[in-house]
Amino acid sequence: MTEKVKKGTFSMVDVGLLRPIPVDSLLQAGLRVTVEVIDPVGDSKKVRGNVVSPTTPVQTKGTYWGYTVRCAESLGAVFTQCPYKEGYDLLIGTSERGDQIPNSLPSFKHVLVTFGGLRGLEMALESDDSLKVDDPALLFDFYLNTCPGQGSRTIRTEEAILVTMSALSPIIQNANC
Repeated sequence: MTEKVKKGTFSMVDVGLLRPIPVDSLLQAGLRVTVEVIDPVGDSKKVRGNVVSPTTPVQTKGTYWGYTVRCAESLGAVFTQCPYKEGYDLLIGTSERGDQIPNSLPSFKHVLVTFGGLRGLEMALESDDSLKVDDPALLFDFYLNTCPGQGSRTIRTEEAILVTMSALSPIIQNANC
């Protein structure tokens, strides 16, 4: 979250500290950015920062920095519109009809974790004439129930993402050690 100040000089950015900090770029208000926080120099107590690429924490420190979300027009497009030239090398589908989360995953470069809508990946498969299988589990290396005993008929996708990524994060990190 940014706040515009002094025309043409810098921006103040909320980075989760007590106060917003100045950064080295003039930004549009409300823009989400990744900030490298610079420790105060000398007697100064003022913290400042530099706007960096969202990939910088991963590339420079190997720090987990979240995930990206991509919407697809159909289930088949999830696979055919892969942003990576070499494609995904680990495919995970999620469903209340899936298996329990394994203790480990094979090593991979690009993992895809797929979530269905309100009626799941099963309905997404039924709606996609380009796919010639009748069970969505056949499209994935792992078809997982990441929220067993959920206690409700459905889980909203935004909740499912948090639950699933929390559950998968440790085994994803171990697969790439």
